[in-house]
Amino acid sequence: MLLTIAYRGKNTQNMGYLLHKNPYRAQQFELNFGKVYVFYPEISDAQTTAALVLDIDPIALAKGKQGSNGQGLFSYVNDRPYVASSFMSTALAKVFGTAMSGRCDKMQELADTPLDLKATIHMLPCRGTPDFAKEVFEPLGYETSYRTTILDEKFPEWEDSTYIDLTISGKVTLATLLNHLYVLIPAFDKQKHYWVGSDEIDKLVKHGEGWLLNHPARNRIVNRYFAKRRSLAHIARNRLIEMEEEVELGLDEDEIENQVEISNKERRISLNEMRLEAVKNAVIESGASSVIDLGCGDGKLIKLLLEEPQIKKITGVDVVVSILERAKSRLHYDRLPPFKKEKLSIMQASLIYKDGRFCGYDAACLVEVIEHIDSQRLSALERIIFEYAAPETVIVTTPNREYNANYEWIRDKLRHDDHRFEWSRKEFEAWTRHICTSFGYTVETNGIGEMDEKVGTPTQMGVFTKCV
Repeated sequence: MLLTIAYRGKNTQNMGYLLHKNPYRAQQFELNFGKVYVFYPEISDAQTTAALVLDIDPIALAKGKQGSNGQGLFSYVNDRPYVASSFMSTALAKVFGTAMSGRCDKMQELADTPLDLKATIHMLPCRGTPDFAKEVFEPLGYETSYRTTILDEKFPEWEDSTYIDLTISGKVTLATLLNHLYVLIPAFDKQKHYWVGSDEIDKLVKHGEGWLLNHPARNRIVNRYFAKRRSLAHIARNRLIEMEEEVELGLDEDEIENQVEISNKERRISLNEMRLEAVKNAVIESGASSVIDLGCGDGKLIKLLLEEPQIKKITGVDVVVSILERAKSRLHYDRLPPFKKEKLSIMQASLIYKDGRFCGYDAACLVEVIEHIDSQRLSALERIIFEYAAPETVIVTTPNREYNANYEWIRDKLRHDDHRFEWSRKEFEAWTRHICTSFGYTVETNGIGEMDEKVGTPTQMGVFTKCV
């Protein structure tokens, strides 16, 4: 199977730096299922083309060598050695992994620059209609064309083959093109050469960052990527929807709120610090010894609670695995003293799905979390936290939309690009009453941050206590 990528323009020989492969030397790589060859059939200042050829060993696959799923997909007669499939994606990640990350120490500026690129994927399975190629690539800004061939000239009634040679061209960074190919090639084939497990979710989120979430054919792509594993596809779709912290959309929430504070020299503490301190104090006052931080982000609240002797157990939960890894890094998890490490657990989970691991804690904290949940999903979160997990104390903070009038750069907008809503003080009060009535809690509400006589404080906090 063959993939070519052409870079057109000026000084295109620099493509060798971007791919981290010398244009003047053919290279060979060993994989479990065969060999990969990289060479440059065309090199000039005006256009340089790199080719990746994947030579699969069909006998090894049929015998169940590592890299096959061992379930009979690879009989001795099959199309796997000749078509672009998940084998191609695996080869891309193996051979062009650094290029896919967008790193290029020698020419980082070029790596970050959209280039005039053209990729041709030969023998791409496209059962059903070739228009699927346009459906998935054109919304990403590519021009598409494809060539089909007659299945058998002796039997014209068999019509065209279900395989196409697809060419896409557009102005994108090389890393973006490679990540598009990594995700979308298996979506055409609808089957993978290895067992599709939960680790595929992380791969899809990583390589789909910044483009898959808002793709008009997102659901169809995700379903095909997971080779009909509907449960995994369902989880992945929700991960993509909830990956707000994975996508940088401008200023961090803390940075937005701190703009006012930075301009006031008398202020020595940021709003986020005030908020975390208020939540920590509420946890201590509740008498809780075990706490679950739902939507823990980078672990700032966890860091505070770890210092409290009263807290014997603290668990951080977030939906994005990379965010949890960042939290562990900022907490210096590997270097924590044993008595602190024994207190701490970190786990990946979605807050809108029932999870037994949420149960058994004295207190649950949701610090600036609920406003990131779609309003139609909020009722699911409410039941999971207040009815299913039902800790003695639940502490919720959320922005006060009225206070946005004090932020010149926000005004009529929401405080963060990923917020699904922001409540006024009356709306927050109505929500807290709904929670108490529906789930048997009482609530004490407070404001956090500087009080404005007209619009209140920037943050609202509700401390819910379960009725005896």
